[in-house]
Amino acid sequence: MRKLVSYFLVFITITTLISCGLYSFTGGNTGDAKTIQIDFFPNNAPLVEPALTQRFTNDLQDLFTRQTNLTLTNKNGDLYFSGEITGYRVTPMSGTSNQTAAQNRLTVTVNVRFVNKLNEKDDFENTFSFYSDFDANAQLTGSVLENALDEIINRITQDIFNASVANW
Repeated sequence: MRKLVSYFLVFITITTLISCGLYSFTGGNTGDAKTIQIDFFPNNAPLVEPALTQRFTNDLQDLFTRQTNLTLTNKNGDLYFSGEITGYRVTPMSGTSNQTAAQNRLTVTVNVRFVNKLNEKDDFENTFSFYSDFDANAQLTGSVLENALDEIINRITQDIFNASVANW
């Protein structure tokens, strides 16, 4: 009887390990793709934040290299991203009794084109946008800007990841 239980436990352990090998804990399904190409996202917004283009592109590349087994390449990637930053705007959000803004909102919008050379039905062109609110008395510089961009870029890149390889 002990031998039967031992065989059963070994079977369950092996089955579990094999099953985990087929599952990605990040939720990314890259199929047979081996490489990814993410082009530079230029800032075509009417209002330009100089550091945004490089930071957005780098964060998107970092997300895919961290959460998938894809190799980043400069050309002919199995998965290909291109696009541009189309919006960067600050708008007042809530007013005070003095008819001034109590909060401002920074919104960033990015147009993304995704091409999956191995599965064309996954291709898309979509606009992704997110925002961060900050106190109207604060200047959008230094740590206020850094925190806002951290929040915005993190959300937009995660949305792009989910739309392209997480199949959400």
